[in-house]
Amino acid sequence: MARAAAGPVACAAVLIGLLSAWVATGGAGGTIIPVRIQIAQAAVPMRSYPGAGIPSGPASTFLTIWNPTGQPDELLSVRSPVARDIVLRRSSGPEDPGSPVAGLVIPARTRVTLTPFGNDVILIDPVRFERNSTVPLTLTFRHAGQVTVTADVTAPGTP
Repeated sequence: MARAAAGPVACAAVLIGLLSAWVATGGAGGTIIPVRIQIAQAAVPMRSYPGAGIPSGPASTFLTIWNPTGQPDELLSVRSPVARDIVLRRSSGPEDPGSPVAGLVIPARTRVTLTPFGNDVILIDPVRFERNSTVPLTLTFRHAGQVTVTADVTAPGTP
């Protein structure tokens, strides 16, 4: 009986291998792209209300980053055409203004929220963006690579 089953089992294994290679190389209409990092919320609050004067100084962000993978990742940098310099800041709590860091860890299977009241991404002296409805941000992660998002421009202090 085992000899009778050996042929079909070997054929099934070869067929599964060939189908897997076909899908992986795009033969099934596309490639499989694993979900790495997702940004659930992205906002850059105005530095002042429209008509209240010329906004100046840094701009904080609100970002919710979800890492659905089983491996921790790290946010290494953020770029935007509205700011030449963007700083990652780690804070220990609401009373701590935070300090610049080289990266922010995004633990496995976790959502991390970055806000002006905790860990944050700060646009240093950005150009006036308050008249725009959105600001493009490119986040670079150690493992997931680059993720580009469009952050909404919101009222001061709101996500």
